[in-house]
Amino acid sequence: MYPNSPQVNSSAQSPFMVNQEDEIDLKVIIFNYLQYWPIILIFMAVGVIAAFLFNRYTTPVYKVESSILVADDKPSLGTDLFESSGLGMLQGKNNIENEIGILKSYSLAEQTINALGLNVQYFQEDLFTSTQLYGRVPVLVTVDWTQPQLVGGMFKIEVIDDRSFHLTVADDEFAVFSPSDKFFKSTFEGKLELQEVYSFGEVVSGENYSFKVDLINALAGDEILFKVSDTPSLALKFREDLAVTPINKQASILTLSLETPVRRLGQDYVNKLMDMYLQRELDEKNRASENTVLFIDQQLSGITDSLRFSENRLQQYRTENRVFNLSEEGAVIFERLQELEKEKAQTEVTLKYYKTLQTYLANNQEAELVAPSVIGITDPLLNSLVQSLSELQAEQSRLKANFTDQTPVVRENASRVQNAKRALEENVNLAAQNTQDVLADLNNRISMIERDVNSLPQTERNLLSIQRQFSINENIYVYLLQKKAEAEITKAANMPKNSVLDYAKSGQLPVAPKRSLNLLIGLIIGMILPIGFITAKDFLNTKIEDPKELEKQLKVPLIGMIGRNNSDDALPVFNNPRSTVTESFRSLRADLAYLSPQKNNLTLLFTSSISGEGKTFVSMNMASVFALMGKKTILIGLDLRKPRIADDFNMVNDKGMSTCLSSNVSWKDVVKPSGYENLDVILSGPIPPNPAELLLQDKFRMIVSELKEEYDVVVFDCPPVGLVSETKELFGFADVNFYVFRQGYSMKGNSQILNNLVEKGGVSKIYGVLNDLHIDKGYGYGYGYGYGYGYGTNSYGYHEEVQLPWWKRALRRHK
Repeated sequence: MYPNSPQVNSSAQSPFMVNQEDEIDLKVIIFNYLQYWPIILIFMAVGVIAAFLFNRYTTPVYKVESSILVADDKPSLGTDLFESSGLGMLQGKNNIENEIGILKSYSLAEQTINALGLNVQYFQEDLFTSTQLYGRVPVLVTVDWTQPQLVGGMFKIEVIDDRSFHLTVADDEFAVFSPSDKFFKSTFEGKLELQEVYSFGEVVSGENYSFKVDLINALAGDEILFKVSDTPSLALKFREDLAVTPINKQASILTLSLETPVRRLGQDYVNKLMDMYLQRELDEKNRASENTVLFIDQQLSGITDSLRFSENRLQQYRTENRVFNLSEEGAVIFERLQELEKEKAQTEVTLKYYKTLQTYLANNQEAELVAPSVIGITDPLLNSLVQSLSELQAEQSRLKANFTDQTPVVRENASRVQNAKRALEENVNLAAQNTQDVLADLNNRISMIERDVNSLPQTERNLLSIQRQFSINENIYVYLLQKKAEAEITKAANMPKNSVLDYAKSGQLPVAPKRSLNLLIGLIIGMILPIGFITAKDFLNTKIEDPKELEKQLKVPLIGMIGRNNSDDALPVFNNPRSTVTESFRSLRADLAYLSPQKNNLTLLFTSSISGEGKTFVSMNMASVFALMGKKTILIGLDLRKPRIADDFNMVNDKGMSTCLSSNVSWKDVVKPSGYENLDVILSGPIPPNPAELLLQDKFRMIVSELKEEYDVVVFDCPPVGLVSETKELFGFADVNFYVFRQGYSMKGNSQILNNLVEKGGVSKIYGVLNDLHIDKGYGYGYGYGYGYGYGTNSYGYHEEVQLPWWKRALRRHK
């Protein structure tokens, strides 16, 4: 059984195991990124350049703004009664929201586009972009929209002379627009076949296209692009692009804004939109007057013939009977009858209006209603009900143009329309019944007066009857003419209640691209991309990079760090004694005075997790640094499976430890001088078939005992403990054990192997060593920081400066 040192708590193994806080973690993170500062700087420069090119070659977008004053609706007399009655028939509407909806409606956008003729857009190619032309275009394309058309793609015109041009397709992303189904476009999958040359004014036609091109001011050699767009698509686009907002919650002023790359186009569109908006309002007002005139004309068409007939009959009777005037008694009776007949005529007109309303409501017609006040009905409640119904129906028409019938807002407004119709129907029925009662009373009064007529002579009675009929028709005719004149005057005097405050104007500076913001975004993206890549690389990296991270993972102290050996020499301690690598071994040798105090003879063991982590390099140079000190040192190669020492010392691995353990050869017979003073070497020897069993013999224990008596320092170069089992049995022979990790090579999980050796394997006096330190992962670490936590290479002559790349030297100066 091999000797084992007593197990001790790893936290108390060394004064180097201190409980360090994370107060410098931020510095570690910052300096971890700063080591890549040239790459980050290059990406930031590329980001700024890309943003500059984007600003340079992106078409600028300008904001066009205008404003409209929306007049507040004054409630009609009686409307407040229904609003406060709780019946829900005339719920108050936000006038501002309604006007916003009208301004952003599809129908208004469609009318504006048709008025401006925006279905064809013209472009001129620049170096990297194309500029839209508007206003004075070099050619004029007229499209026949009565048949299917290709839309969305791009045509190219090359002017040959003032009579002909060459037509080609610049972009074949066409769709087919059909006038029979305006809101659906089918994909064009065929191949467009065009002639090479066309004449100006000639109709260019084929399957799914028909247009002609007229020359305006283009010159020979000019190239113009044009695109055909259907009105529904343009209307939807402009409707979405247009923003309509009130200037504040209290004001009734609306601001219209549109962002467009063509300032004049935006101004013309917004101005025309406002004109169409005001014209729509005026048309609605005029429509009421026009309906009134139409209603009166229908009444006049019937009364005119009656008036002409009665007039001729009266004239004929007077001529034949030579009777021209009534007697005094007949005149009095006629005057009384005339007054009653006039009142009866007006009552009949009123009753006819009520019956027209009843028919309208019974048939659910959508035509414009004639206001009662137009024909002399002064009932305020009836007037307010008719006005409210007209407004609700107009709102319903607007909503249906933009939404489906199942949309909640459409259904809610439809319910209001039905409530208003029911209220109006009840009121009209009651008014019609009252009017019929009045008319019956008038007929009774007329009948009573007619009895007095019988007392007159026959001739006078006949004259009175004919004159009475004429007077009735004349009064009705005059009354209707008066109302028609009033309606026409009202129509002529109609003005939109809303008005334009400011016509559209464009800002001097474009709103897009935002040059300063884009440059800032380019700079930030250029910085984020490499930082993100570095962060992802570090996060996904499974190799040990950061000494600080390794130190946190280990349950034992990380006692030393060995810098990268930039030379091909495996023994820099002997051949380059002033290098930083040599200084790191000297620092580790000095630390051993604290790890194993008051010991004249010292046995060191070096192992690692896997092959290639540099345990042989570290063990050779540690043996060398003790030899330089004058200590009699021997280096023993115990890696019987994959020996490396012989090659580094330029020896032949013909005999060694495997020779001693497998035969009667004494260890003294296999000792070889290293060629350096105070340093001997026992090679591993020929590779045996059973290396683990050889090292488990008692003979090996006796050899180690004799070596400790003969040499001041014994150094074991052992096989990787993560790959073979015999190394675990060798820890008991050493005073101090070193577990070697290699930066950028060892896996992070290897630290757990060492922790398991301490916690479960009972191994004590074991410490971590980080080899090949060359990547600076934080403040205070890095190649050249040879004193463990050292203070780097300097110019004070302690050891030679390692020549680093210029950017690393610059970075170190910043540190």
